[in-house]
Amino acid sequence: MKPLNQLPREQARQVTTVFTDIDDTLTTGGKLSAQAYEALESLQRSGLRVIPVTGRPAGWCDHIARMWPVDGVIGENGALYMWRDGASGKLHTRHLLEEDIRRENTARLAAVREKILREVPGCAVASDQFCRQYDLAIDFCEDVPSLELDVIDCIVRIMEEAGMTAKISSIHVNGWFGDYDKLSMARLMMQERYDIDLDDEAERHRCVFAGDSPNDAPMFAYFPLSVGVANVLDFADRLPHPPRFITHRASGAGFAELTQHLLEP
Repeated sequence: MKPLNQLPREQARQVTTVFTDIDDTLTTGGKLSAQAYEALESLQRSGLRVIPVTGRPAGWCDHIARMWPVDGVIGENGALYMWRDGASGKLHTRHLLEEDIRRENTARLAAVREKILREVPGCAVASDQFCRQYDLAIDFCEDVPSLELDVIDCIVRIMEEAGMTAKISSIHVNGWFGDYDKLSMARLMMQERYDIDLDDEAERHRCVFAGDSPNDAPMFAYFPLSVGVANVLDFADRLPHPPRFITHRASGAGFAELTQHLLEP
């Protein structure tokens, strides 16, 4: 990982889209600081496209797409995206799976949830589970005392044995039925909303992704201008694909550092 200041200015000036994780990338200690929010607004005000890409639930995405200075949001680790039409004021949602499949998966998720709670002491269902439509989020440090890595791995193992995809964020283990992730939905959203093919290498070089944890690895691997905020080092030995660049500061301050670098004349 190279220091962010080694991201060449000529490449930074070509960026048109900023994808960013939310938890511990935009937020700091679970809070969205004024500094990080101002960074989002500065990017959008400067004409850049801003799209959070998060494991947080559909209910959060509804608020983010309506209220934040962003052009849309990808939620539940790539299960859906939302955007607000500026002309009509209407919120739109693009689901990856049909409603009947989502309904069938609900019962399967409940069975896995009960097995995890029975076999992994100390974990809990994430407090935002009630507004999720696709996945099961198991809390290992947000509202419970932090669990050891081997315990977190046990949660992952139970999910994978049930046929789920399981990803570790900085606060939750998210599991779902289906072959998708943050990257697959980012590619679909860019094609459908903006007629941009991210298979085109030149288009990929016009995008930046900022993140901090293992569930960001597909985005880190795909985008040449991938940036980890400094706390990504907490997961350095669990990242199959680390980011190309790293900020000096952590969390929201690190995102603000990235924003400043992108917007420097």
